[in-house]
Amino acid sequence: MSDESERLTAGGDVIPLDLTRRRARRPVGAGSHPAGSGTHAQGRERCGHVDERGEPCRNYAGVHGRCVVHAEEAAPREPAGTGPDPGTGAPRPTAGPTAALLGEDGGLAPPALDPTTAAEFEAAVERALAFLRRRLTGDYHVDEYGFDRELTEEVLLPLARPLYQRWWRVRTLGAEHVPDDTGALLVGNHAGTVPWDAIMVKVALLDDHPEGRHLRELAADLALRVPVVGPLARKSGNTLARDDDAIRLLRSGELVGVWPEGFKGVGKHYRDRYKLQRFGRGGFVEIALRAQAPIVPTAIVGSEEIYPIVANVRWLARLLGLPYFPITWQFPWLGPLGLVPLPSKWIIEFGEPIDTTAYGPEAADDPMTVLELSDRVRDTVQQMLYRTLLGRRSIFF
Repeated sequence: MSDESERLTAGGDVIPLDLTRRRARRPVGAGSHPAGSGTHAQGRERCGHVDERGEPCRNYAGVHGRCVVHAEEAAPREPAGTGPDPGTGAPRPTAGPTAALLGEDGGLAPPALDPTTAAEFEAAVERALAFLRRRLTGDYHVDEYGFDRELTEEVLLPLARPLYQRWWRVRTLGAEHVPDDTGALLVGNHAGTVPWDAIMVKVALLDDHPEGRHLRELAADLALRVPVVGPLARKSGNTLARDDDAIRLLRSGELVGVWPEGFKGVGKHYRDRYKLQRFGRGGFVEIALRAQAPIVPTAIVGSEEIYPIVANVRWLARLLGLPYFPITWQFPWLGPLGLVPLPSKWIIEFGEPIDTTAYGPEAADDPMTVLELSDRVRDTVQQMLYRTLLGRRSIFF
């Protein structure tokens, strides 16, 4: 039988063989397919690829109806970032929250931010950069008492705000009794071992008062001489407790805070909590009378429980030059953890203003009038404390 007449019978069809054409060399594995490649399932069909000259591929069909050589051309294209992981070979998710974290190259992509959150973040970054620029160039204002309004609003009070909002969960009452744009003298009880109460009142007036007012507190000389703390106290609005400075601040329309109990109130024993100490000789009344400014009684409940004092080491306090050296429920027994204040529930109440204009500025020279007004303010604050304590469910809730 000659080459031209050779025949091959396959499935009942007679297929001529052209042995004069040299069969193209195929890559290894092109004519034989491994198990599971689809060869047997396809019924030994031929590859459907046709080249540019119209010549059909003579290999058997495999994956996607194509042989091993041409299967890639028939494979469906997958979007970037999908398909098997090139490192592990494991399939990557094509939908769902995990797929949103994959970038086009299959790597992790940052989660998409909500437009509102992104805008707020961008604005915060812009404010921070602008603040730093003004600090570096000196383009900010500090008044004659050392008060730096911008530093207080942008840095110092935001550090105290988490304590106000989340740790002590302060509730403010009677903010409408504080004047909107005129001077007033706020007189409150003082306690807590560390004077956090003055800082919380400052945050309350800035955040909860309708006009967002700053409080200028009168501080003792010792508090302003403490390293780091003293300069920051001045920058946040504290000033030395001097009559002339306080009167000028009141006449210029500022809110001035004073704590007549002083260190006696801050360092008192836990058994004496919410019992007001002596209000001195009534110097704050003289200031209010001379400035003709109203007195706003202020009661603070919750500060007595943050560092409950059980003892005062007097000899150690004298040795260190301190007004008291407290031993509390936490300190020194818990070491550094003893410095963490307890999360008591706070209530700050501003009472109705006491008018001083009816007495006139000359009444500041009358000791009887001064003592009478001082006792009236003290009794008012004490009654406010008792009333709030009766309505409080517990120390921490």
